[in-house]
Amino acid sequence: MACVHFIGGEKGGVGKSMTARVLAQYYIDHDRAFIGFDGDASHKTFSRFYADYASPVIVGDDESMDGVLMAVEADPERDLIIDLAAQSSQALGRWLDETDVFALLDELGARVQWWHVMDDGADSVALLQTLLKRLGDQPVSVVVVQNLGRGESFERFRQSEACRQARAQGAQLIELPRLHAKLTQKIDFNDSSFWAVANDRRLMNIAERQRMKVWLRQAYRELDDVVAPSPEPASNIGEA
Repeated sequence: MACVHFIGGEKGGVGKSMTARVLAQYYIDHDRAFIGFDGDASHKTFSRFYADYASPVIVGDDESMDGVLMAVEADPERDLIIDLAAQSSQALGRWLDETDVFALLDELGARVQWWHVMDDGADSVALLQTLLKRLGDQPVSVVVVQNLGRGESFERFRQSEACRQARAQGAQLIELPRLHAKLTQKIDFNDSSFWAVANDRRLMNIAERQRMKVWLRQAYRELDDVVAPSPEPASNIGEA
């Protein structure tokens, strides 16, 4: 059964692309097949960092978005990771409704997991409430990603009505650990995969490689709780 991961959050700068990248690296390190769809033209997560797994998609172009459904039909064993752009919910919602995408994916035997990536601001909390209302009783599981790289404390969120509602609807809450700021910048300027950062001496010094490995271990522990385990998980972090 394929799983289609929509990595959203609607707000810009909350770490959607970072989440998509670490999820992609998790799949690679656990030897799991996937296709990465670039829905955010400004970041091009998969084209830049994981080109071998990349497929473009244009949110707002129905023919382009239909490629997601075609990919599921063509290879029902391969999961999809879709990195969504900020402020794309209106165009995406129209495609979802007009095509009844969730019902179709359910018919195809595919699971849908919607990732709401958030910072610690009030906007992210309000957007989560909007998302939960929209999804309603659709056959979709929700993952709320509290990105510690974009917020110091999520205590206000945890005490909010949005958090209570999310838990009531079965959403899973995880934390994406903070990655060293200078290392994050260096990664982006080098267009490097997380594997390369953790292992390539030509790119990073020993301390930077170690920070990357520690961060991946922490992130993977969180992902283990929400991504169904592979039959034979890899023992080491880092596949090219």
